[in-house]
Amino acid sequence: MGNNGAEINDVPEPQPKSNEVLVRVHAAALNRADIMMADGMKHGNLGGKGSILGLEWAGEVCDIGDEVRGIKVGDRVMCSGSGGYAEYAATDWGRTSFLPEKTMSFMEAATLPIALQTMHDAIVTNGQFQSGETILIQGASSGVGLMGIQLAKYLGARLVIAATRDPGKRAKLKKFGADIVIDPTQPEWSVDVLDHTEDKGVDLIIDQVSGGIIDENMKAAALQGRIINVGRLGGFRGSFDHDLHALKRISYLGVTFRTRSLEEVRQINKKMRTDLWQALEEGRLRLPIDRSFPLEDVKHAHEHMRNNSHFGIVILVL
Repeated sequence: MGNNGAEINDVPEPQPKSNEVLVRVHAAALNRADIMMADGMKHGNLGGKGSILGLEWAGEVCDIGDEVRGIKVGDRVMCSGSGGYAEYAATDWGRTSFLPEKTMSFMEAATLPIALQTMHDAIVTNGQFQSGETILIQGASSGVGLMGIQLAKYLGARLVIAATRDPGKRAKLKKFGADIVIDPTQPEWSVDVLDHTEDKGVDLIIDQVSGGIIDENMKAAALQGRIINVGRLGGFRGSFDHDLHALKRISYLGVTFRTRSLEEVRQINKKMRTDLWQALEEGRLRLPIDRSFPLEDVKHAHEHMRNNSHFGIVILVL
C-alpha cells in the first residue's frame, strides 16, 4: 500500500519467523482500521509506502517456523495479524485457527477471526456475561456487532437489545438474534431500554460507539451494570456524568488489542476457540458477506465501506 492510500505494489514475499506461519492468502476481510490506515497513508501521517493493510484473512499454510507446533503445510486456516492484503501473509501461530469445518469457504472464514476474538474477549472475559442476563450492543450492524448479537444468544441471554443508527440495517438485526432493536439517534433512547427491562436496565453494554453516548449508556445500564468500551466509532471524547456513574456503581472498562502482548493475544484466541468452536462447527456463529472485490480493486472496496451502505463483511479475493 502506498502514500496515495490503498494501492497495489510489489513487495518481497514475507519469510516466517520461528514462531510464525506463512499463509497463501485466498480471502481477506476489510476492517475500519484498514480504512483509517489507508487514509493516514494518503495524508502522509501513518504507515507509508511498503506498509501492507489487512488484519484478518484465510488461506492455506505454505511454510512454518521452527517453534510452530500442531500446524502443518497445507492446512486450511484463518488468521489475524497484519499484512493480509497480499498473496502471502505471516502471523504468529497463536493467532492462527483451523477452519472449523471442511465445507467452510475461505471467504466465509476470513470474516471471522477479529469478530470472534473481539466479542468473546468483550462479552465473556471482560464483560463476565452470564446466562439469563440482559445485554445491549451499540453499533450492532457492524460485523463485530452482528457477532456480538449471535454470541449473546448462544450464551443464553434473556434479552438482547441491538442499537444502530441506520434504519435499513435495523430491520435486519432480528434475524441475527436481536430481541429488541432501538434507534440511538432518538433523544433519551435509554427510556426505551428501561421500558423493555421493567425499569431495571441492562446488565451488560458492549459499546462500539463511545463519543457522546456514554451518559445515555449509563442511564440504560442496570444498578451495578457493566459497560465495555470496545470501539470509538462515534468519537474519542464526550461528556461523562460522574455522579450517575457512582450512583449506579457501574463498572466501566475499556479494551483494545493495540496494547496487548503477543502472549495475551494468544490466550484470547485460545479461550475463544475453547468456548466457541462447537458453535462454529454447528453453523451457529456466521457473518454475512456483503460484497467481494478482487485485490486489484481494493480502492473501490474501501470506497464501498466508507459509504456505510454495506451490511456484513466486505471481502478481498485473491
